[in-house]
Amino acid sequence: MSVAEPRKIVLFRHAKADWPQVDDHDRPLAERGRMDAAVAGRKLADSGTTFDLALVSTAARTRETWKLAVHELAHRPKTLYEERIYEASPGELIAVLNETPDDVQNAVLVGHNPGVHGLADILAGAAEGDARDRMRRRGFPAAAFAVLTFTGSWKTLEPGTATLLDYWAPSE
Repeated sequence: MSVAEPRKIVLFRHAKADWPQVDDHDRPLAERGRMDAAVAGRKLADSGTTFDLALVSTAARTRETWKLAVHELAHRPKTLYEERIYEASPGELIAVLNETPDDVQNAVLVGHNPGVHGLADILAGAAEGDARDRMRRRGFPAAAFAVLTFTGSWKTLEPGTATLLDYWAPSE
């Protein structure tokens, strides 16, 4: 693929987690989270975007979110479980994305707040329609995702270089 072709990145927050007496990294999804993860997967499938790569935090709740969401997609992308996504800042997430091979056109990153929401905010130098307003109004609740596009190599992805195309969050 040419670096001149637009790329898409979906920033996907894990679905609602349960709070059992386990280490934070090992927290599973709550029942509502399991339902919302599948709904988010259907919304991603409805977008018609084919993902080449999924970058997923190693935390149990992100892995479970992705497992339920990817089941709804027509094409299962290559999935990399990346420990650096857990508790990552927006800058750390950009560093992970900058390592994406240029043959990847569309990617999804499944992570945590506040990093995922912060990353969506700082990458979006522009927005289409009311996507930014909806994201600001709703925040970035569990199972929400933002769809951004940019042109260039993954190495050139930095604050302000993307356009926020869409934002979705489950109903409260």
